[in-house]
Parts: sequence; C-alpha cells; structure tokens
Amino acid sequence: MKRVSSVDVAKLAGVSQSSVSRVFSPNAKVSAEKRERILEAARQLGYKPNVLARSLITQSTNLIGIVIADVASLFYANFLSALSSQLRDLGKQVILFNVGLDQTADDVLPTLLEYRVDALIIAATTLSADMAAECAQQGTPVILFNREVELDQVSAICIDNEDGGRQIANLFLENQHRRYAYIAGIESTQTNQLREKGFMDRLLESGIDANMILREQGDYSYDSGFAAATRLLQADNRPDAIFCASDPMAFGVVDAARALGFSIPNDLSVAGFDNVPQAEWHTYQLTTIAQPLDSLLDATINVLTERLKGNESSKSKIDLFVGELRIRNSVRLK
Repeated sequence: MKRVSSVDVAKLAGVSQSSVSRVFSPNAKVSAEKRERILEAARQLGYKPNVLARSLITQSTNLIGIVIADVASLFYANFLSALSSQLRDLGKQVILFNVGLDQTADDVLPTLLEYRVDALIIAATTLSADMAAECAQQGTPVILFNREVELDQVSAICIDNEDGGRQIANLFLENQHRRYAYIAGIESTQTNQLREKGFMDRLLESGIDANMILREQGDYSYDSGFAAATRLLQADNRPDAIFCASDPMAFGVVDAARALGFSIPNDLSVAGFDNVPQAEWHTYQLTTIAQPLDSLLDATINVLTERLKGNESSKSKIDLFVGELRIRNSVRLK
C-alpha cells in the first residue's frame, strides 16, 4: 500500500502542505480550527509524520544516544530507567547501545553517530580522546556519567568514589575492626580503582599494616562476591570487615558468610557501594555509600540542556558529588 504523506493530509483538510508540517512540529503556531481539521484528516488517513525527513529540515533528531557497559547492573538499570523517563519528558527519545565489559564506547560510537543523535551520554565505560574530538567535530555534545575523566569538549558528572572508599575505611576504624579486606570490581574500571584507593589510603594512613588488608578480585556481581567471601572466610587470617566495590557483591558476601556459619555483623562487618533498593531489604540491611542518583540525574539533564542550547561553559568540566554513608545492620558498631 502507498504510504500516506503530508500532501494527502493537506488535500483532505483543504490546507497547504506547510500547514500540516507545522502542526506536527514542536512549538509551531497554527490556529485551533486549522489544527483540528488537520489532525482529523490525519486520523482518517492513518498518517504518521516522517521523523527522519523532519530532522533533515530542523537539523535535530531529538534522539539522545546512551552508551552503557553494564546494563544488567542494579544501579545502572535504575539510572537508565530514570534518565529515559526524564528525557521523554523533554520530548527526547533514547537510542541505547550496550557494550561488553571488555569494550569501550569507541567500539560503537561510529555506528551510533550515523543516527545523527543530538547528544551522547556515556555510562560505565570509557571514551578515548580521539573519539571525543570526532564527536566535537560533528557538533555532538558528550556527557560522561560516573566517570571522572577530563577530556576536551566533554562534560562529566560523577560521584566522588575515592571519598566513598575513605568513608567506609573510617567507619571500620572507628568501630575497632582489626582485619580488613577489599573485594574489587572489574580491575580496569575507574570506579573500582578510586573506591579501592580511598579505602586503602585511609587504612594505611591510620597505621594499619598492609599485611592486615586482604584483597580478592570480583566483577561487581553477586556470584563473584559470594566466591570471594568464601575464599576469604576460609583463610587462617580471615577478615572481620569486608568492603565491596558494589552492593551486589556485598549481598553475595553476606550470604556466603551465613552459609559458613558466621554471624553478620557480630563475626563479620560488610559494606557495599551504590545503595541499590535491595540494600534496605530486611535480609541484608546493608551499610553502603549512597549514590545521590536524583542529584546526578538533575546535573546530567541540566548539562545536556545547556549543551544542546550551545552553551559551552560546561565543556571539559567535572561535577563531583559526595556520596552519603548509610549505616545499617551489616556493620558492627562499638
């Protein structure tokens, strides 16, 4: 069947084709009577405006590209849902590219840029300086979410991961724990590196012997936390306080400890990072660093809006937000 065009709608409504285009364009002024005639004609014919054709005229697709490496993460799933909702409220649509944990944004951006997105939001993965320059050359604003990276032409919104690690270390020290452990997320990720740095630096500054700080490798998942805790708690010098780079790993630690007969928090204190909704469940009551998701999202939307207006003041700028320590029943207090 022949696709219904704006010309067909114009003929039925008895108006010009440009009037039809204005009715289906944001903020265009058309009289109420003419608008109703056009909309009724469109309903009768089953007309849908051609978004791609309109974008060639307006030089805007209203598409926001989101690149994310860990869409299964509880934290990033909540982030993606809330961000998509706010973008829809702004009249924007989302095109999502999920990259593997062993990939970077560079692997998908050439394809994504072919969609002529109005802007890019990149979360849980990295971007090279060369690709940032290419985006700038094409006039595509780039915002890094939860990545503390300084690149020309790129805006960054991030929690202070290092400070979060220091807050957990202070909590363990103040409550007289003696043997510490860190369960790392994916080794190459900046969030993991900064959380570990803050935790380790604070313990060493306080005079804790480095030999009293154990380390196990995880990958941010529940299963990796369970496996790492099993190894740590079966060691002769088992820890009495474990900090995990993510909440799901901490959930795994709690369950592994209980399976081995340890009491939380009497025998073992456990802390995580992110404050995903499950952290409040009665089963876990997890002490964690709460990412201020609402503030991070508001900042992301504000920067995006300014960049789309052509305001360049937020380029090459990192907005850091401090996480809030939420103390629950998974840490022994003196």
